[in-house]
Amino acid sequence: MKKSQIRKITLKKRANSNFKHKKINFLSLLKLLNQETKDKKIGFYYPIGSEICTLELIENLRKKKYIISLPVVDKNFDMSFYEWVKNNPLNINKFGIPEPLRSRKIIPSTLIIPLLAFDINLNRLGYGGGFYDRFINKLEKLKKILKIGLALSCQKINKVPTDKFDKKMNYIFTENKVYKWEYSF
Repeated sequence: MKKSQIRKITLKKRANSNFKHKKINFLSLLKLLNQETKDKKIGFYYPIGSEICTLELIENLRKKKYIISLPVVDKNFDMSFYEWVKNNPLNINKFGIPEPLRSRKIIPSTLIIPLLAFDINLNRLGYGGGFYDRFINKLEKLKKILKIGLALSCQKINKVPTDKFDKKMNYIFTENKVYKWEYSF
């Protein structure tokens, strides 16, 4: 199946899954972050549509003095992360995604990433723009980065079609299970 077909199917599945009543085990995620992250700079996404809501997790991490950042897509379609402080306004970009003001650029050590589909090998299928893959590729040239995808179990498929540009997640958290890629971090 082509990536575009998978996107349509899994987006519909996620939207029809009564997603607002399904919760990711954020306590496990918090524990993982405490164990695996030395620097407290985390890149999040602001949830839209039927994406897993990250706002509760963001607030919990803010209380623990984590620096929260959100992506901003530049005119040349590069992505950068900027700090987002509670109650700061967000601008809606041309893709309909809320972005923080470009005040303080952050280079995160951990990324919490949305996805449309994933497989047991922790391959991720995004929305098709390649923004996260390009950003991760650029960032991994500077330092190691922890990549965590959030999804519902209904988004798991047998095999995500990949190419050399696609980046594997280190973990994928669903409402039922945590998938882990064995790596040395």
